[in-house]
Amino acid sequence: MSDIGTPAGGRTVLAVDAGNSKIDVALVTEEGRVLARGRGGPFQPQSAGVAAAVDALDEAVRRALGEHGPPSRPYADHVAAYCAGADLPVEEEALRRELLARGYAPGVVVGNDTFALLRAGASGPWGVAVVCGAGINAVGVSPTGAVARFPALGALSGDWGGGLTLGREALWHAVRAEDGRGPATALAGAVTDCFGARTVEEVVLALHFGEVPMDRLNDLSPWVFRVAAGGDATAVALVLRLAEEVTLFAEVAMRRLDLLDTPTEVVLGGGVLAAADPLLIGRIGELLALRAPQAKPLITGTPPIVGAALLGLDHLGAGEKAAEAVRAALSPGDRP
Repeated sequence: MSDIGTPAGGRTVLAVDAGNSKIDVALVTEEGRVLARGRGGPFQPQSAGVAAAVDALDEAVRRALGEHGPPSRPYADHVAAYCAGADLPVEEEALRRELLARGYAPGVVVGNDTFALLRAGASGPWGVAVVCGAGINAVGVSPTGAVARFPALGALSGDWGGGLTLGREALWHAVRAEDGRGPATALAGAVTDCFGARTVEEVVLALHFGEVPMDRLNDLSPWVFRVAAGGDATAVALVLRLAEEVTLFAEVAMRRLDLLDTPTEVVLGGGVLAAADPLLIGRIGELLALRAPQAKPLITGTPPIVGAALLGLDHLGAGEKAAEAVRAALSPGDRP
């Protein structure tokens, strides 16, 4: 193990928050001291393959540790990696095997990034988390450790929500408003303004021919909320539908874990929810109060790397003092 990974003989955790667009890593001691931080990416095992995704992770880790020559491994005593794209247990296991095979650490745990969000935002190790960024997903963990989760494969698995979904829906309504097949909506102007185009059709053609990448539709998400704030009926309907979907995820997770009658924290995170749009968050609160009165919704902007580090420290049996130190060191104001 490299010297940075063995501080006075103490054990270390390599915490990983791996997303589609970026990878955050942190090497922390079991006392909660942060030895190194780094960023890289993207991490896309579903499209690039497991090996290529771990190559990107390896680059971020080596950059954090200042390694410029042959890699020095193991990097830590335990790896706690929480990843977007690891939506199914079989995907988590494939990543875990790859990390073990590469000698990252004697122990490796890989989980979906919703687990890191839950640990980062909740006051303890259990509760429900709903993440709404580019996509949407949720997880629930009971006080006994039972887990409720979802496939989160998009429309294929019945999902609706996230920035990309809002963008696609906004574009659908905008193009129909422009060509006369649908009612007028201010979303048409939002689309042209967002993409700097003269017409909505111009945006559609640019997307069709690959001149603009499809993931740019995620950029439309904030515009939907702005237009809804102005009272546009179509945009308001989209925001209210998203509130319904977020609430359903939380409600079903709580029901599966028999928590509907138990005071339960519901952590709301990811870029769309962390922006705390008043209409969206207000409606989620109303719906939860009706369907799960014991739920305690919490909006968090705490980065998931904090949750990954805390889960790693939990695995080592570290105490609350270490958890507090990690939270302070990896706070949003201290990002790499």
